Amino acid sequence: MREIYKKKIDEESYLVEVDLDTQEFEKDFSYLFSVFIKATLNELKEIKESLVLGIEYDKKAKYIGSREIDGWSELYFCASYSKDLNSMVTAMLQDKNLIYESNIVKDRRWSFYKRQLLPTPLEFANIQSSNIINLLKEEGDILENVREVEHYLSFETPTQKEKFIENLAIDGFVYKDEVDTQEFENGIVLMKKHSVDESSVEIEVTNIFEALKEFGGYYEGWSTVISLEEE
Repeated sequence: MREIYKKKIDEESYLVEVDLDTQEFEKDFSYLFSVFIKATLNELKEIKESLVLGIEYDKKAKYIGSREIDGWSELYFCASYSKDLNSMVTAMLQDKNLIYESNIVKDRRWSFYKRQLLPTPLEFANIQSSNIINLLKEEGDILENVREVEHYLSFETPTQKEKFIENLAIDGFVYKDEVDTQEFENGIVLMKKHSVDESSVEIEVTNIFEALKEFGGYYEGWSTVISLEEE
């Protein structure tokens, strides 16, 4: 499953696409193969998937993600071998009139993938938020309308949960209810009235993450009702 999101590292923000279904490759695919292409988005759209399919063809390499930085498209693959990949890229791109380069290095611990491509818990929460917001858009929701939004949190122990509730001090949020199911132990629901456009939700979720740090809790997502009427 591929997801696209904005990652921020050392004050620099850039667009990342990541394939989250990589667990089966981590044991035996110990090389990191990168392809950097100087191309416009339209040029990249024409060649990216054919390039990915070509490199993945013999099932000894797997696309794991890409970054867009300063006009360069950086495509990354895990691989079980190091030979022939550079020459394969040259064969596919040499007639495209593009500037490109490729490189392969050993990366047994998948350090690059985990640090540069894999989303942090907060970034993953923002990905989930974007997916919800896109569904609301499809239903005609007016995202800027303020409405009640429920946010779900869980904790490893009942004591952590109780301490969090006792010290709840997130601007505008109130404790609404407990949630305790097999999939969602020691959970609670917080409620706040706010709009659900992407920037507003990101601010609210970030505030919750900051508050959770002290109590060892986990953010589980949010839900709301559809708002179709102009305010």
